[in-house]
Amino acid sequence: MKNASRNHLRRVKKKLNIKRRLSPTQVILFGFIALILIGTLLLTLPISSADGSFTSPKNALFTATSATCVTGLIVEDTGTHWSLFGQIVIICLIQIGGLGFMTMAVMMSIFIKRHITPRERLLVAQSLGLTGVGGTVQLVRRIVIGTFAVEGVGAVILATQFVPLFGWAKGIYYGIFHAISFFCNAGFDVLDGTNGYGGNFSSLTSLSDNYIIGITVMLLIIIGGIGFIVWDDLVNFIKERKQFSVYSKFVLAITAGLIVGGTLLLMLCEWNNPATIGNMSVGDKVFQCLFQAVTTRTAGVDMINNAAMTESSKLISMLLMFVGGASGSTAGGIKVGTFGVLLLAVLAFSRGDRELVVMKRKITHETISRALTVIGIDLLAVFAATLIITLTNTGVGVIDALYEAFSGIATVGLSLSLTPTLSAAAHFAIITLMFFGRVGILTITYSIMLRSAQKNSCISYPELNMMIG
Repeated sequence: MKNASRNHLRRVKKKLNIKRRLSPTQVILFGFIALILIGTLLLTLPISSADGSFTSPKNALFTATSATCVTGLIVEDTGTHWSLFGQIVIICLIQIGGLGFMTMAVMMSIFIKRHITPRERLLVAQSLGLTGVGGTVQLVRRIVIGTFAVEGVGAVILATQFVPLFGWAKGIYYGIFHAISFFCNAGFDVLDGTNGYGGNFSSLTSLSDNYIIGITVMLLIIIGGIGFIVWDDLVNFIKERKQFSVYSKFVLAITAGLIVGGTLLLMLCEWNNPATIGNMSVGDKVFQCLFQAVTTRTAGVDMINNAAMTESSKLISMLLMFVGGASGSTAGGIKVGTFGVLLLAVLAFSRGDRELVVMKRKITHETISRALTVIGIDLLAVFAATLIITLTNTGVGVIDALYEAFSGIATVGLSLSLTPTLSAAAHFAIITLMFFGRVGILTITYSIMLRSAQKNSCISYPELNMMIG
């Protein structure tokens, strides 16, 4: 009897442990929250500020969220307010947030030769937006090696430009910091005004005439934003001559279209604007518009004054910010796949097609529904944040408020010089947008959708022919 009771007790405890175990979605959510809180605590300490004073918890929370969610919106100038320790905390948050903390955890397990459990593989797959767990560990290896290789090359190239301006120590440090920041699409910079470069929320505007820095930054942003799955396809193509998947072809085509189209539209709107590129040479105008089209897709690096752009350019920038980069990348936004599916679905259904076919592959209605869900939730969040910003900040126009909201939800980091001056309510609204934008609205709603699917009733209701349009 005693043995039977003990066995029964073990079975009950096992069931309770299974029920208490967090789902992959919950692990990702709480992991990001824990990382943000740790960063907030460290950034409030006097050792983190340049003048040795405490930083307000609100500003520390905003900065930690922006870094972890690889956004780049700031309320304190990174190069002048934060000490070396504070900047190292920020770049660590950017690196972990960019790759995903589960990817970093698996990387450490691989380093110490620890066995990766099936649950950990599932968590990594969920954090990278994968549909299966096959080859997860191999993919993580490639992601880590590829990340450090790209960041290393970027750091060396940037250092060759920074060392002549700031000396060996600061030049090398600037190269490393900015390579990590821009590859992770974070947009943080630590230029502190030395020799007239940077400081006072100026980003890279003082280096706008340096083509080597500009081209390097653009390449870091694009490589970080196309997604780890596309990377894997590229590696397989180079090593084994395997063909690109339809997904990778789709992502690369949409990405190229957005960059080229965005450049042409920005040239049309800004060509004669003396406050931005109007007084530049033809070559500089094209280069700055190309840079702007790339950086608005979640990187948030300034080379021209965004606040001085025309209203048309701001609208174009908001669209590019909203779309963002590819799934499973360091970029934010609704993702190019989501945008491409919705755009093609509108074109197909407007022609009366019953199915959406892309490159001889049928896109399921479930995929289209998920795309609509992501876009709908993002737009509702942007509307709510814009309302809060305009209500709590006198004199802020709707376009400017929308720009800040889109920048937050898409984890871009571009600003019209409003972020530091906004109210506390607006700051908390943007913090929420950045968190949702990085963790992913679809990931957040995944568990809710799963529960609702489990609760589906067997009852079938008659169809309603709802009038549309």
